[in-house]
Amino acid sequence: MSPPSASAIARRYGFGSIIDALIYALSVYGVPLLIGVMMLVAAMAWDRQFDTGNYQRLSLAVIEDRGAALGPAQAAERLRQVPPVTHHDTELTEAPFWFAFAAAAADGDVELPSRHAVQIECWNATSLEPLGRGDRSGTSGAIRAVKAGFAIRLRQLDAPLQVLCRGSFSGPARITALQWPGTQLGVSVLEFHRNAGLLEGGLAVLSIFVLVAAFINRDWQYVLFAAWLVASLRLGAISAGWDLQWFGRNIPPEWIFVVRKLTIAVYVMLTYALFARLLRDDLRRIGAGWPLTLARWCVVVLAAACALPFARFLPVLWLTAGAGTLVLAYYLLRIVLLTRSRVAMWYAASLGVVMFAGFYEVIAAALGIKELIGTLNHVTAALSSSLLAAFAIAERMRVEHAERVRAETALKTTYDALPIGLFTLARDGSFERFNPALAAMLGIEPRAGERHYWRDHFEAGSWHWLRDRWLLRRGGELEISAPWPGGETRWFHVRMAPAGETIEGSLQDITSRHEATEKLKFLAENDPLTGVLNRRGIEKIIEDATQHAAEGKPLAVAYLDLDRFKLINDLFGHVAGDEVLRQVCRRIEAVLGEGNTLGRIGGDEFIIVFRDAAIYSAAAICRGIVEAIDATPFHAGDKAFQVKASIGLVEVADRLPVKDAIAVADRACRAAKAGGHDGLVVYDRGASVFREWAEERKLVERLGSGTAPEGLFLMMQPIMSLRAPYGSLNFEVLVRMREPDGTITSGGVIVATAENNGRASVIDRWVLANTLAWLDGHHAALAATHFVTMNLSGASLNDERFIQDAFAMLAGSPRAADRLCIEITEGVALHDLDNTRRFIDGVRRYGAKVALDDFGAGYTSFSYLRELPADALKIDGSLIVNVNAHPANLAIVEAIVELARNLGMKSIAEWAEDCATVESLAEVGVDYVQGFAIAHAQNPEAVLAAQSSASFITDEKVLRYVRDTLAATGPQAAHNPFRRRRPAEMH
Repeated sequence: MSPPSASAIARRYGFGSIIDALIYALSVYGVPLLIGVMMLVAAMAWDRQFDTGNYQRLSLAVIEDRGAALGPAQAAERLRQVPPVTHHDTELTEAPFWFAFAAAAADGDVELPSRHAVQIECWNATSLEPLGRGDRSGTSGAIRAVKAGFAIRLRQLDAPLQVLCRGSFSGPARITALQWPGTQLGVSVLEFHRNAGLLEGGLAVLSIFVLVAAFINRDWQYVLFAAWLVASLRLGAISAGWDLQWFGRNIPPEWIFVVRKLTIAVYVMLTYALFARLLRDDLRRIGAGWPLTLARWCVVVLAAACALPFARFLPVLWLTAGAGTLVLAYYLLRIVLLTRSRVAMWYAASLGVVMFAGFYEVIAAALGIKELIGTLNHVTAALSSSLLAAFAIAERMRVEHAERVRAETALKTTYDALPIGLFTLARDGSFERFNPALAAMLGIEPRAGERHYWRDHFEAGSWHWLRDRWLLRRGGELEISAPWPGGETRWFHVRMAPAGETIEGSLQDITSRHEATEKLKFLAENDPLTGVLNRRGIEKIIEDATQHAAEGKPLAVAYLDLDRFKLINDLFGHVAGDEVLRQVCRRIEAVLGEGNTLGRIGGDEFIIVFRDAAIYSAAAICRGIVEAIDATPFHAGDKAFQVKASIGLVEVADRLPVKDAIAVADRACRAAKAGGHDGLVVYDRGASVFREWAEERKLVERLGSGTAPEGLFLMMQPIMSLRAPYGSLNFEVLVRMREPDGTITSGGVIVATAENNGRASVIDRWVLANTLAWLDGHHAALAATHFVTMNLSGASLNDERFIQDAFAMLAGSPRAADRLCIEITEGVALHDLDNTRRFIDGVRRYGAKVALDDFGAGYTSFSYLRELPADALKIDGSLIVNVNAHPANLAIVEAIVELARNLGMKSIAEWAEDCATVESLAEVGVDYVQGFAIAHAQNPEAVLAAQSSASFITDEKVLRYVRDTLAATGPQAAHNPFRRRRPAEMH
């Protein structure tokens, strides 16, 4: 690629003159080229800054002292019998080694360069006079710490000096002795520290740059890369023997091997994480299989191996690092071959450098090929691998930037081409921008300086809705209408979302859909032939009417069937039959009057619903319908047809299901058709037919009677105070049922079945009676119990008989009632505020407490709290179980807790599953917590044997948090913190 001309640069970048363009060209192209040439010339032709000259490798005799039992004299004697070698490998042995060598007659130093040396002590081998001693904490005598090992300072020697040394090593050490003439060792030390500084400085600056990029771009990928760079620095320092310092500070001796193990483990982990992050798309594309799982486990195993001694850690390192590196190399090769990913190529190059320069010493030590050591420059290797990884990051950035540019271009094209209107509104309701579809939809001509307002095109209420949603920072959807020229009304679907100071939204013309929907709604619940309701529509009417019947209002349902109608269809065709059906409906509607509803559910079958009509009034209307149909023939064309009607009328009892009401009315109609009733059979609510129908239904075996089934028993789940976890023993009473075969039916199944079959009050009555009896019988043993909660079904709350029975039981057990707290589901409580308030006031008169259960499941309930004199709020478990995963849940919980505290109520959080949840709940001020993190449901005997609710905790993490944090800071008071509120405090 040839550099562009100065004039081309001036035109491209908008420079004002040729001189500016030349300066820019020289800065961008000339200076970097000059720097590269200077570096090449310096490397090839100029002298090195540090010329260390040559050292002499001394021959030495080495023996291993496995029992550490030899003294200097004994060791010297045995060493005289050992042939000398140039080096000796310890092979991970940590027993002491004795070695001897002869220093030449010269002024200088003898270096013992092993970075794995832990301790060195030397003597004059002839006189056994000590020369000095050194370890990683300090040195004495002629021995001093030099580079990664130690050195012996020799004065001017007239004759060779026999030196005896004892050394301890940790790791794959090699024992050697190098004699440096004069001050050459000092020059080598300077070069050593210069290289270390170059590595630390280069990678530290690069890491800081990447961290700044991470902060600016808000991208954790850069943080990961910065951490990897620091780990690369430390790994290079280990390989080169510079890891005894951390950025100019000496690492304490006892920390050195711990830091080495952690450095290697962290580097391997970060290498895998960077690999998985950079190439996640490519890995998905090629399909990562079990080898990647193997690489993950290699990371885990290596991390766990950090607990081993260094000598045992190294074999694990060789195995896991080797296997993991092979897996990464395998995937990199596949990615490069299949996708030609340049990110993978750069990362492969970086990994290759690391493989040969980062792990070469480990591999060489494992194979015993020590000649590999020193063939690569650790500084350039670490910097090169980091630079190549930076190229991979840069390539990833380039790809992501290109994708963003493509996405922005595609978005702009889509914005202009979409048939749906897109718009941006300012705070005053004016259009800041809109796409061509919206302009065509509203007939707007975009002109510079001209502003268009929402209220000029749509009803004013729609703008108020948009503005209110924007103020609440909530999105939403709305269907709005707009007057159109020619008197037509158009319908639009608006979808909006707040975006800073503007409103982003879309507008779609749904006039055709709106009209079709209205038609479909009609057809969904109406018979297209006659126009009356169909089966679906009439069942909805009956269902709604039965709710009113439950409040004591009369309700009757009639089933009408036409006699001889099938004959009309068979003889004269469906056209005639359809006409007769239409006329039948008109005659019925003429007799029905207001408030009564007709529906067709079959070919010649109809349902009539009489709301707020006594059974005798409904019977009179049905008699009129029979007479209207029977009296006059129906005409279709030139033909006349005589049709008879049979009607079965039933008075609907409270809570009779829709299908049951229709079925009983159908039975009455069949009785009317059987004859002898003048076409009408009436059953009031006391008729035997209802009992017969109930007997025919398959009743639930254990809930079929009005008494509690056998096999019911109580379980109790502890509720722990977060302020005084060891100060109270509170719990919730739960019901279970033991089947004849010994299996246990859960409380959820029992309650749901009872409610579906109208037997909820039977279960609640049994639970309340047995709970009060148990509390009374163990009053003295439950001295630490402040409250015991019991859930009450919504059906029982609306059962007057149950309420009176409950009041009687509470009055008969005052001691137990004082500890009882009845839970009422929030939705049930708000369904009938007056009835709920009456019940709460009643149970409180007998000393019991009341908690609103599942609070927060419905957000409309907050404003009603001041109307309900409850003692506690039991926060809905769906908010608690994900409280740490969703910050909004924690904010809602905190708001509920604060609200409860301001109203004088206690807060109880259920479904606390782990320690993190318990900690979060404690931090926001929740008073009590319940869930598997504290305990599962317990049998009553276990509760009696416990000292507090915290006694049941088995999770070590939760137990430690409760003991060391909650119990240490919270008051362990013996008094009951769940105090009674006075009525004046309820509002």
